Amino acid sequence: MVRRTLVLMLLLYGLACATPAQSRYLGFDRNYYPGDDALAALRKTFDYTSYWLNAPPEAKANTWTGKRALLKQYGFGFLVLFNGRLEDKLGPDAKAAGAMGRADGKAAVAAAAREGFAPGVLIFLDQEEGGRMTGPQLAYVFGWIEAVRAAGDRAGVYCSAVTVRDESGLISTARHIADEEAARTEKELGHKTATRLALWIADDQCPPSPGCTVEKPKAFPEFSRDPNVWVPVWQYAQSPRRQQFSAGCPKNTTPDGMCNAPGLTPGPNSFVDLNLAESADPSETP
Repeated sequence: MVRRTLVLMLLLYGLACATPAQSRYLGFDRNYYPGDDALAALRKTFDYTSYWLNAPPEAKANTWTGKRALLKQYGFGFLVLFNGRLEDKLGPDAKAAGAMGRADGKAAVAAAAREGFAPGVLIFLDQEEGGRMTGPQLAYVFGWIEAVRAAGDRAGVYCSAVTVRDESGLISTARHIADEEAARTEKELGHKTATRLALWIADDQCPPSPGCTVEKPKAFPEFSRDPNVWVPVWQYAQSPRRQQFSAGCPKNTTPDGMCNAPGLTPGPNSFVDLNLAESADPSETP
């Protein structure tokens, strides 16, 4: 009886420990606010949404401004985003690029406060360009991170985890940033430690992505299992689909390759990118 009781206790303990790790939450992101009328339908499927602090890529204005309170009323959590500068806007001087990053980091913190986010919010820098980073790009990214952390908020980077080949070998943006963070931390502290930087990775390859579906993926990509990397969010499908990576994914999209959110009539405000996260409120969870 004692042995049976002990086995039962161990099984229950194992289940209790396993449950939090298995909890994953669906969210969506898009450059343009989907409209007030779409929120009820979106909330039936998604736990959180992206929230831009400045104009998203290729947009002239930020349509998310002032919408935090309404989204909160519907019960959405947030992925707070700041659109970073592309390489051709940085110039060749790493020192100047770092100064731009620090200025933009301060702007991101100020914008988050204006939108009603509390101090300590996790803000992701949108790094659109993939592959190995240049010196000015790294200086910009880490200048931005430095400024956000100095102001009391948490810093993260949205970037690609898709491995590509260049003249120096195989690399992904996520791997390059993670390695650079580890090297900088080791130099600062004198020893290696797990990266403090949150990476929201984009990886729409099938596998590991299940394609454009709201059925939850069974596991995060292999990259996220690196002990020196923290990946709280995985973007597993994009609109439009990138055929070079997602050609083998389930074909549950519109003819133009968009991922349409359930419950919305297909149109300009119905397509989304799909994400899986550790939290139902990734940016505001302590």
